[in-house]
Parts: sequence; C-alpha cells; structure tokens
Amino acid sequence: MKKKILIVVSNANTIGPHNRRTGNFLSEVAHPYAEFDKAGYQIDFASLSGDTPYLDALNLADDPDNLKFLVGKGWVTMQKAKKLSDVDVSTYDAIFMPGGLAPMVDMPEAPLLKQVIRETWDRGAVVAAVCHGPVSLLNVTLSDGTYLVKGKNIASFTTAEEDNYARADVPFDLQTALTKQGAVYHTTPPWTANSVADGKLVTGQNPASAKGVGEKVVAILEGMS
Repeated sequence: MKKKILIVVSNANTIGPHNRRTGNFLSEVAHPYAEFDKAGYQIDFASLSGDTPYLDALNLADDPDNLKFLVGKGWVTMQKAKKLSDVDVSTYDAIFMPGGLAPMVDMPEAPLLKQVIRETWDRGAVVAAVCHGPVSLLNVTLSDGTYLVKGKNIASFTTAEEDNYARADVPFDLQTALTKQGAVYHTTPPWTANSVADGKLVTGQNPASAKGVGEKVVAILEGMS
C-alpha cells in the first residue's frame, strides 16, 4: 500500500514587532516533497487555520526541486491545504513540519498540533521537522507527562544562525527552548547540512538540511514496509 505523508504548514505571514514578511520556507517544503514524491508516496497538506498558506524565499525558485514544486502539483496541492482539525491524521505514516519563520508564530503552543504530534508518536508513525519547524515539538508531552523531546537527539535552527538572521523578529530562541525541555541538541556550523534521526523522530537544522530530512523519513518508512 502506498505510504502517506501529511505536511503540516503554518498560516502565518508576518512575525515580530516590525511585521517582517514571512511564510513557509520554499526549499524546506520543496526538497522533502521531492524525496517523498520520488518514493511514490501520497503527499497531502494541512494547515492550522485552513487558510491558504504562504511561501517565503521565492528568490530560490531557480533551484530544480524548488522550481518543480512551484510549477508542478506541489504548490497547487499546498494552496488547497485542509484545516488540520478536518484531517484524520491517524491514516498517515508520517507527519512533517517545514520551517521558515512562520511556525514560530502559530506552532509553539497550538493545542491541536501538540495532540496530533503526540498521537502520531504514540502509534509509532514518523514525526519530522526542519529548521524552525521543530518549534512544533515544543510543549508536546507524552502519556507519562515528560516532554517528547526529552532525551531525544534533535536538530533545529541554531542560536548562532538566528543571531545573523532574525534575532529581532523571533519571540524566543529555539535552540534554547528545545534544550530546556531536555533535547540532546546537535549542531554543525551555520548553514551547513545537519539532519538527525532518533528512532522515528527526524529533525534538521536549516534549509540545507531539508533534503536530508526527507531522505531519512523515506529510509525509515521503507524499513517499515
């Protein structure tokens, strides 16, 4: 049976006191999408509000996977993202939260998203996120009351990267927040590829890590066949 992936995207388009324009970072959606598509998986999109999501970093449209996403069925499908509350997430083999600054706006607390991530993890499906996307993992508690990220090997956009990107715009530092909840945090030099798999939890550091996250998710799912 064809594997099913649900990509859960942010609906935010501005962030911070200066209303910086943002969205879901193009390559962090398109590069994993390309890996899932090559594997022959069914790929669906959901957003928190059900409104049309936004894309950021359209200046990277000349990248082959990004361009294919934009002019092919990827962006068309993403624009039709269902409201998360209307989706039966239990039918999916993996969920994936891409980054961009947008998830820092609507994903740190989002009760339904936390529930979906916890239930997906509890039933043994794959949970994945990249760059600022791992903000979705914050405040997810398991049945024993511990944080999902506690003791897990995790990567996300780092403090060093944020200092030279959007420090004045983000509400908090993601690396610090994940570490405080017990994550075993892994970093590489800024903007270099770093994707980490810990069981069925896959995370990545930055845009350069998005392809690796997609590849690791596929490898895990193929191993479950």
